[in-house]
Amino acid sequence: MFTDVALASLAERLSQSRGIAAKADIASVAAVLNLSGSDVIAVGDDCAAIPDGDGYTLFAIEGFMNEFVAADPWFAGWCGAMVNISDVAAMGGRPTAIVNAIWSNGADEAGPILEGLKAGAKTFGVPVIGGHTNVRSSQSQFAVAILGRAKRLLTSFDARPGDKLIAAIDLRGRYREHFANWEAATDAPAERLRGDLEILPSIAEAGLALAAKDISQGGIVGTAAMLAECSRVAMTLDVEAIPRPEGAPLERWLLTFPSFGYLLSAKTECVDEILSRFQRRGISAAAIGEVGVGTSVDICAGSSHATVWDFAAKPLIGCAPGQSRQQRNVA
Repeated sequence: MFTDVALASLAERLSQSRGIAAKADIASVAAVLNLSGSDVIAVGDDCAAIPDGDGYTLFAIEGFMNEFVAADPWFAGWCGAMVNISDVAAMGGRPTAIVNAIWSNGADEAGPILEGLKAGAKTFGVPVIGGHTNVRSSQSQFAVAILGRAKRLLTSFDARPGDKLIAAIDLRGRYREHFANWEAATDAPAERLRGDLEILPSIAEAGLALAAKDISQGGIVGTAAMLAECSRVAMTLDVEAIPRPEGAPLERWLLTFPSFGYLLSAKTECVDEILSRFQRRGISAAAIGEVGVGTSVDICAGSSHATVWDFAAKPLIGCAPGQSRQQRNVA
């Protein structure tokens, strides 16, 4: 049980965590580039979604922390495929192809990174079709971009007051020390992983939800904050309802980057069907909170509440369009 003081202390530590602070860096870049979106492409989502005939072309990129690449190069390469594919799935899409950019001090240093990328791409069945290479650099740098396609979008802009917030996370894994990565993919069957990724497009195409986001470096709380800011809503997360591996400390878990983890915002009447689609595949899923009117992201436990972030006081990523750019015809 949390006291009001203990929960407020947790909320303060979460708001000052490295993962959430890194998300706050987006706001300054968005301001310099004037990334307020356009009538066609809203900025702040997991992928750019470009209207294309009867659907959308999806385009995303991920860069990787130097210390992560240096400490675990093979896994960094694997994540180059995995996290980009997750971004596409979070938009209700399916991945098409990957390109990468790598800098290293010699080909031997680049080798483990590229082997990890190759293994991840093969496992998920997404081809690597090219990129940029410099093996005469003084420092390793690694980034991966992806194309995908969606018939119907899940976005960061369509969470609505009255929705339930759902978390779906594959708990069949372990921490990849010494980083906040919950690794549940490298030893899982490829067929199962590919099937799991089909859950998100199936939810989008069935009209069960409009809003989703993959749980990223800011963890569950940071991801909820980005979703709330883009949708211009308030969210309250019940920390005791969040699916969590046995033995994982709560604070660490709230800031963890899982290999398969998504937040979805959906109408109450759609929640059971969404949960069942994940649970039938052995993925832990639960309704963990509420979407409301306001400007804050709060955590609660029992009768205790505390605010982690208030967008009225300070933007997080600085991307909040006035309205959604997708059709809202949920069945």
